[in-house]
Amino acid sequence: MSGEEDLSAFSMAELFRLETESQVQILTPGLLALEREPTLPDELEACMRAAHSLKGAARIVGLDAAVEIAHVMEDCFVAAQQRRILLRQRHIDLLLQGVDLLTRIGGTPEADLGQWSAEKKPELERFKSALSDAVKHPPDPPEVVEPVAAKPVAAVPRGSLPPPPESAPTGSEAADRVLRVTAENLNRLLSLAGESLVESRWLKPFTESLLRLKRQHSELGRALDSLRDALPDRASSEPARAAHSEAQGRLHQCHQFLAERLAELDTFDRRSGNLAHRLYEEAQAVRMRPFADGVRAFPRMVRDLGQTLGKSVRLEIIGETTRVDRDILERLEAPLTHLLRNAVDHGTEFAEQRSAGRKPAESVIKLEARHSAGVLQIVVLDDGRGIDVEQVRSAVVERKLTNAETARELSEPELLEFLFLPGFSMKGKVTEISGRGVGLDVVQNMVKQVRGSVRVTTQPGGGTRFQLQLPLTLSVVRTLLVEIDGEPYAFPLAYIVRTLKLPKSRIEVLEGRQHFSFDGRPIGLVTAHQVIGAGEPRLMPEELPVIVVGDLGNAYGLVVDRFLGERELVVQPLDARLGKVKDIAAGALMEDGAPVLIVDVEDLIRSVEKLAASGRVTKVDPRAAAGVEKIRKRVLVVDDSLTVRVLERMLLHKHGYEVEVAVDGIDGWNAVRTGRFDLLVTDIDMPRMDGIELVTLVKKDPNLKTLPVMIVSYKDREEDRRRGLEAGADYYLTKGSFHDETLLQAVVDLIGEGDP
Repeated sequence: MSGEEDLSAFSMAELFRLETESQVQILTPGLLALEREPTLPDELEACMRAAHSLKGAARIVGLDAAVEIAHVMEDCFVAAQQRRILLRQRHIDLLLQGVDLLTRIGGTPEADLGQWSAEKKPELERFKSALSDAVKHPPDPPEVVEPVAAKPVAAVPRGSLPPPPESAPTGSEAADRVLRVTAENLNRLLSLAGESLVESRWLKPFTESLLRLKRQHSELGRALDSLRDALPDRASSEPARAAHSEAQGRLHQCHQFLAERLAELDTFDRRSGNLAHRLYEEAQAVRMRPFADGVRAFPRMVRDLGQTLGKSVRLEIIGETTRVDRDILERLEAPLTHLLRNAVDHGTEFAEQRSAGRKPAESVIKLEARHSAGVLQIVVLDDGRGIDVEQVRSAVVERKLTNAETARELSEPELLEFLFLPGFSMKGKVTEISGRGVGLDVVQNMVKQVRGSVRVTTQPGGGTRFQLQLPLTLSVVRTLLVEIDGEPYAFPLAYIVRTLKLPKSRIEVLEGRQHFSFDGRPIGLVTAHQVIGAGEPRLMPEELPVIVVGDLGNAYGLVVDRFLGERELVVQPLDARLGKVKDIAAGALMEDGAPVLIVDVEDLIRSVEKLAASGRVTKVDPRAAAGVEKIRKRVLVVDDSLTVRVLERMLLHKHGYEVEVAVDGIDGWNAVRTGRFDLLVTDIDMPRMDGIELVTLVKKDPNLKTLPVMIVSYKDREEDRRRGLEAGADYYLTKGSFHDETLLQAVVDLIGEGDP
């Protein structure tokens, strides 16, 4: 479908809206450029033509108000081109007001345009009068400006109609075809392209297996020759030699045939892989948009906000053509808005302050996008006063986020991290622009959602720099593949601080927990097996493969079995019916088609923290277990009654058992599969999955069937007891009859006494 065919489905009002959106993208940056250099010939020409096109389009559609606005704007640009006026602040303000009015007209539903024009007529008349007066009576005498060589401008007869409402494409854009495709279709296309890329890689191991077959053919030929040489001379009769010769001939033919097919397969493998890779890159490119598409409104926003505050501020955008995933670009709007507003309000100074500091009167904020080391880097940099780190330190103590003694020990990067906390603000009073403590936490949340990171640095009197490091696309993730208990797991590189081979001699024990020194500070050490619940760690080598995850203030070392290398994986979301799988973010397929789980590192860190808080972290080496406190027996209590859960937990904990609770059968099933327990205590009547189903699943699972199970239920009929025991329960106790001693004795009977 071509662009013209696609636009034919739109009404005239919708066509004017599209025309307005297109021409506003010319007018706004053009006016901001003319505000700095009012005689730029190319910008004056572009703005004049945009206003003229809008006037003609509005006349076609019958929007008289828009015709009048565009007409008076065109007069202003023509006067500037003819050097009758020099565009000043007043002109630019009024012209931007005209842009806003045209945008509002274009965005008004067709049925409401008549009423809107009537209601806004006084405002429109004031605008036309003000701009006409500014053209006829400029605030300053027109300055004599030396003519600047420019491209000849074709005369456009005043009042003539422009081309149909569509931006004139240039260069390669003229040949582009426009299609309306849903985001869902694009996602499916990219997913299928990713699968085809994975499938194409399957040929390589198949080719390698055929190469082994070719080598075996050669070995078979040598074996036949050895057999012939080993036979006695009397066996080397003419029939025997003929048979040997025929066998060798056929073997040679097979060898030659296999070699030809291997060459063909190798060629097909290369072509298929290349085609699949190109297909994937093209599908991925469809999802990418230039950075400029998402930031067009920011220069105007910064300029207007600066005027509101009485500051002269300009936004400079670097890397407008940098390609960004459309999903990431959409999510960037809110965090970048907060960062830029903060930069104008908090960072930039007033003109007199800048003069005192020997800075230009105009503040410059830079917004940059670039690709670096396989990630997208977004930088917001101002040249203002910078952040007062000592003021942040005082604010942290005042808000009781830490005590004064600890605050004195915090480094500058650690202090600046507090800026991202919800509700944290350095503004003394609340205004319409800032002071509510809302903003930087939005930046932090967005960055975490897309598996990225954000850093802030500052220089007193030199400005503040925010750097967002984001993935190039949400559909592909660069990972480190590791092996845990014989299975591959993928850790996103964005969440990995460091990987290293840790000598056992560097492991130290502090307060019963294993640590190692990393960048001058102790880092807790835990096995990935225990966190993920993937079996027991094997006998560790003298150097342990360790992944350091977390951040500067909260990092852990995860011991894995071995590193498998870096992989770029196509993300495959897990089935929504599974709910949130503990410690796992998504799935993917490897080159040979085997599935691999992508780790949710943030969830994994929370799991490590729970283990550390409960004192259940095991030694990374079974041989180092001597001297470690005995691990308490663990009990999982599954009950939908809060009262019952609390009472049973308190009772068992008091008598030396470690207790974890689950609120229903599904929750309990997930917990028992991912954790290590010595006993399961469950109710029968629960939502989503009842206790009988839970017990049945546990006893059918080969890894859990030996786990002792106790049912504690209000149901005291014999048939209920029989159902529970037939499902596999080892003990059945009724809530209405047991006392503390009864429950405790039952637990002791099943798993022994707890540890004091």
